[in-house]
Amino acid sequence: MNQKVFVNRILNLKKIKYIGLDMDHTLIRYNIKNFETLVYNWVLEKLIKDKNYPVELRKFQFNFSDAIRGLIIDSKNGNILKLSRFAAIRKSYHGTNEISFTTQKEIYRSIYVDLKDPNYIAIDTSFSIAFCVLYSQLVDLKDERPDDLPTYSVIALDVLGSLDQIHADGSLKEYIANNIEKYVLQDKEVVEGIRRYIHYGKKFFLLTNSQYNYTDILLKHAINPFLKDEKNWDDLFEFVITAANKPRFFYDNLNFLAVNLKNGTMSNTFGIIQPGIYQGGNARKFTEDLKINGDEILYIGDHIYGDILRLKKDCNWRTALVVEELSNEIELQRKAFPVENEIIKAMNIKKELEHINIDLHTRRVETPSSENEQKIAEIQQQLLTLDAKISKLLQEEQTFYNAHWGRIFRAGAEETYFAYQVERYACIYMEKLSDLLEQSPLTYFRANRRLLPHDIT
Repeated sequence: MNQKVFVNRILNLKKIKYIGLDMDHTLIRYNIKNFETLVYNWVLEKLIKDKNYPVELRKFQFNFSDAIRGLIIDSKNGNILKLSRFAAIRKSYHGTNEISFTTQKEIYRSIYVDLKDPNYIAIDTSFSIAFCVLYSQLVDLKDERPDDLPTYSVIALDVLGSLDQIHADGSLKEYIANNIEKYVLQDKEVVEGIRRYIHYGKKFFLLTNSQYNYTDILLKHAINPFLKDEKNWDDLFEFVITAANKPRFFYDNLNFLAVNLKNGTMSNTFGIIQPGIYQGGNARKFTEDLKINGDEILYIGDHIYGDILRLKKDCNWRTALVVEELSNEIELQRKAFPVENEIIKAMNIKKELEHINIDLHTRRVETPSSENEQKIAEIQQQLLTLDAKISKLLQEEQTFYNAHWGRIFRAGAEETYFAYQVERYACIYMEKLSDLLEQSPLTYFRANRRLLPHDIT
């Protein structure tokens, strides 16, 4: 069986007592292209109607492949950056136009950026794709018509504000609920997997930032058709915590509000929380009231910051990240492997030649001779020929991946900054929740031994 769950840190499922699930893009899977297109069009209309942006925006076309997860927007300069694990710029665009390395050095001086700078905005969730694509198009329009649009920074804030508004006012969610077949996928394997894990004594809880009404509509569509003995989707969960205010849930001290489904009222919870439906709350009280250790909880989400990073920093829960693009990335890598293998072989030859070249240059300084000069010329010619071959192979390899940005997890020979975050904060990761649930509830996930530069292979 192909590996579907990838391990950064050892995780023994036998020791996990509670499994927490985020809803959007985790328990619920969307038709992501339909969803992103909808978000793009709604934000675009918001900008025209509420922010007085030019009506010409309606001529924009949304291309899902113009952005990938893990990019960084430099809102001060109107640039989009792809960073390595060390926050070094490995590719950059101004709007939709690629920036040359020379121009990039003029803008940034160092290739390294300080991500603590508030001008940098991470594209770290799936629904950020629409934001990034629209922002890059607006930068182009700003450059064409400087007086018709605000600064690059204000454009970013306007797009983010419009995106937040359509989420907060419920209009987007209402539209999705009324057209649910087009946007929300059904996954029988998730329901069967949860039921199987419950049979092994695992308890589940739902922890989502969505309000209960929206949660109920989506889960009745996605889960209820596959229920057997259960009356409703919430019968699968010991606790349902909505409007959770993640990531604040993991570090703040907000109260749990008990939700009364009969009349829609909410009341403060005093004493130990009991299984049921809640709003708000906090991780500290949750673990204390359940009398379990944080490392006996596994929480699964899709948002590297809201679900995983702050959780890992502020609690000691175990973490799993859903990366919907993962199987596509692996499949493309598999197709590109013959070319990648040729690049590796060529690079190994280049290393050997470079070593010889350095040795010859050293000898030329210490013991000058015409023989060394001739050998140096021969080696340098071989290196030039090899560089041309490698360059051609790299171009061929790029054709397998995203035309603008390449791979999500790789920036050349290095990992991307997104890959670094996944490695650092997620104990395990996979494409979708059902990939984990098809594993045995007794699985011992063991991380591969990581090679250090000096390790012997």
